[in-house]
Amino acid sequence: MKSKLNFLINVSLKKKIKSKWFLFANIIVGLLIIGIINIDSIITLFGGDFNEKTKIYVIDETNIVVDSIEQSLKYYSEFLNDEDDTYEIVKTDKSEKEIIDLINEEENKSLLLEIYFNDKNNMEAKLVSLSTIDAYDYQLISNSLNISSNNYLLSSFGLSDDQLRQISEGITINREILDENIKDEDENTEMIMTTVFPVIILPFFMLTIFLIQFIGTEINDEKSTKSMEIIISSVPPKTHFAAKIIANNLFIILQLILLVIFGAIGFGVRKLIGGNTILNGLGEEVGNIINTITRGALGDKFIIIIIFAVILMVLTFIAYSVIAGILASMTTNPEDYQQIQVPIIITLLLGYYLSIMAGMFKGSMFIQILSYFPLISAVLSPSLLVLGQIGLVDVIISIVIIIITNYALIKYGIRVYKVGILNYSTTGLWKKIFKSLRNKEVS
Repeated sequence: MKSKLNFLINVSLKKKIKSKWFLFANIIVGLLIIGIINIDSIITLFGGDFNEKTKIYVIDETNIVVDSIEQSLKYYSEFLNDEDDTYEIVKTDKSEKEIIDLINEEENKSLLLEIYFNDKNNMEAKLVSLSTIDAYDYQLISNSLNISSNNYLLSSFGLSDDQLRQISEGITINREILDENIKDEDENTEMIMTTVFPVIILPFFMLTIFLIQFIGTEINDEKSTKSMEIIISSVPPKTHFAAKIIANNLFIILQLILLVIFGAIGFGVRKLIGGNTILNGLGEEVGNIINTITRGALGDKFIIIIIFAVILMVLTFIAYSVIAGILASMTTNPEDYQQIQVPIIITLLLGYYLSIMAGMFKGSMFIQILSYFPLISAVLSPSLLVLGQIGLVDVIISIVIIIITNYALIKYGIRVYKVGILNYSTTGLWKKIFKSLRNKEVS
């Protein structure tokens, strides 16, 4: 029996791995992942330049604005982790027409900023560019001009430099939380987990959909070609059922490993050729996120959370595999299977969106109860655990529930699978299925 199971698993895996689709799809996916990670370098290769400075020609008739703008833009450059400034301020005495002609000749991101006083002695500015400019650049220049204008008006009222500096500095907020069980870092952790964690679980969401599709397609193909009758005549239905579940889960794990490898290659290429400004701070930002999580309330149990999350995901893969196999055995063609799997997709989406909105249900018994639900606990329980809404005991309960669910699905699913796998008509199918559930004999 074991040799037949291994044979079916090998056949199923080889059929997928050796297919032209698998090779072609992974080449495309690999190139896309590597390309996205190095998108700035690719654009630069075709004529773009993310390291090109934005040159701002300034005609400052007021003689008080240039320094303020230069300081603001320098701060922005440092925020992007650039070694060099992103902007180049060029104060000039040339006329407006001469600068405009220069901008037309250069055909780059050069700008003309002209500051002057109007008839009412109010500060005004004129911003000239060859084409549209980045919205953030415009907002930054606008804020700098407003600050300079306010300082000018305040100084005209006789305020000293120290008083102007105090007004410009704004207010310092010292955060204090009365609940001793909550640490300051928990606010950052909640913000991160409601934004970053959904992105992390996205691969699980996508791979689960692929898994459901693979199992259903394979079983429907065997039924439509009538090869299922030959297979079942040689091996018991439960062996065939187990082979489909194991083979497709192994294939999904292999696909996940390949995605990780593609990502590693992408970052390796980036490190080798040197990236441009747009993604230079990515690694540092990821590191900051991890540090924020691990040095907060999760520091002593971060590894445990990862382990429990992986266990839940593997067990959930098995649950969805069994359900997909049962549903596929009840259908006779891919079209029927696409319709019957809709509840599974809805359940997946429910779990994904609940994990995104987990921070909104703080203290709710409703969300805690949903974290025990076996088909969505893999994405919901870890996020609630990180947010502190449930404890490790709750996650262990979720694991126990999914184990019991898998046992029940396998025990009774095999009986349904045995009836449905050789059934090519929907007439009286449900009656046969309910009858099979009462039948304890499964060969």
